[in-house]
Amino acid sequence: MAYPLFDPKLSVDALEKQLLAAWKHERLFQKTQDAARYGPPFVFYEGPPTANGRPGIHHVFARTIKDLVCRYHTMLGQGVTRIAGWDTHGLPVEIEVERMLGISGKKQIEAYGVEKFNRLCRENVFKYKADWETLSERIAYWLDYEHPYITYTNDYVETVWWLLKRLYDKALLYRGHKVLPYCPRCGTALSSHELALGYERYRRTPCSSHSRSRAIQAPTGHLDHHTLDAARERRGGGAPGPRVRGVRGGRRALRRGRRSRRAPARGRQAARRGPTVAATAAASS
Repeated sequence: MAYPLFDPKLSVDALEKQLLAAWKHERLFQKTQDAARYGPPFVFYEGPPTANGRPGIHHVFARTIKDLVCRYHTMLGQGVTRIAGWDTHGLPVEIEVERMLGISGKKQIEAYGVEKFNRLCRENVFKYKADWETLSERIAYWLDYEHPYITYTNDYVETVWWLLKRLYDKALLYRGHKVLPYCPRCGTALSSHELALGYERYRRTPCSSHSRSRAIQAPTGHLDHHTLDAARERRGGGAPGPRVRGVRGGRRALRRGRRSRRAPARGRQAARRGPTVAATAAASS
């Protein structure tokens, strides 16, 4: 049976909405899930957005690609989970609540009450939940919003610890060091997404750290303690080093330290090679 012709007077937007309405009426998403339920599993968990911020056009691009992957594996007869999720952790949630309360920083949060502050964060994290669900439906991004995973629930947190315990039992965890920007105001390291919220390139206001050494300053006063520790080790312990104004200055200071340590080594190598031509000519004269 041929498909009925669309009204040519309808706009592209109207045609899309008409098709979406037909899919919803036919419960097409649920039917595709049921048809491939017992196929080879292709487990897909949506990389969860933070629902206290509105979606943008870049989310449409990313979700279109993810939906293509899921539809492709569904066409192969695989059972695709398509589980939605909500990211409820991170500074964006806390900063939004701080703005709402008119407070700033850890001390004021503690004065307000950590329990009350956390409760507001849990409520605020779903501020734009309806916008995200509407966007997903409008671009035909099929997700199971009835059974999402939420990162603040005990089930999710306990599952993460359970997985870490399994990795530890298999000796797959190790202790290492990673350079991360640090925010003294928030008292936490910052992720790349949190840095993308906007910050200054350099800040010349001196910052103090837990040691007597001068601090290598990351942008906007974010102390990079790992870089600081590395600089202290290269200087031979906790001795105070030169005052460094920025990340680039810190790198130059570290390079100067490496060059000064290499200088005696070059002298030893020259001694092993023997006297130079100029020195030999001077000795013969």
